[in-house]
Amino acid sequence: MKKKHRKILLVDDEPDILEIVGYNLSEEGYQIFTASNGKEAVAIAKKEIPDLIIMDVMMPEMDGMEACENIRKIPELSNVLITFLTARSEDYSQVAGFDAGADDYITKPIKPKVLVSKVKALLRRLNDKEHNIDTLNVGGIEINREEYKIVKDNIEIVLPRKEFELFYLLASKPGKVFKRDEILDRVWGNEVVVGGRTIDVHIRKLREKIGEELFKTIKGVGYKFEV
Repeated sequence: MKKKHRKILLVDDEPDILEIVGYNLSEEGYQIFTASNGKEAVAIAKKEIPDLIIMDVMMPEMDGMEACENIRKIPELSNVLITFLTARSEDYSQVAGFDAGADDYITKPIKPKVLVSKVKALLRRLNDKEHNIDTLNVGGIEINREEYKIVKDNIEIVLPRKEFELFYLLASKPGKVFKRDEILDRVWGNEVVVGGRTIDVHIRKLREKIGEELFKTIKGVGYKFEV
């Protein structure tokens, strides 16, 4: 996935931190969202489905530890990477962070360039994780990426490669609403120049071949076009 498609949620009660970190990451091409406390972070995370959350620990209303634990309980956010960015460097604090479900723990102060490098490393981890998933099981449907087949109730449904890749993409993140440019980038890449209408056609074919009810079984899956 290209950088511009990666969403990063920054959570800190210090506006200066949000501004500085947000600026440096947006300059790298990432899409940035911000929250000033844990409660707000959980709400925004559920709405935007970010790829990475960078979160302070000590915050009003809901601290980072509790927010992390709440986020980990939300199914559609199970693959989100979470790292704490905090001035607390004690060993017990870091252990508590990992126990709460964090993937990494970064202590302040940190130079912007170093932070950007750490973010890139974390997102590479996410890329590797996505690329290594061969089989998905969603809503009773088994989607085998290696063999390009879908199995529902022991009945195999064979799809052309592009239709399969589109269906696999939608099923890979239940609850996420994909934008047109992201779908084109993930499924068609740089192979050929295609228009948004191409997605409409493939979605229609998918509904015809696998059935409307089966398509809807993947709860919350959808797609949208940018205006």
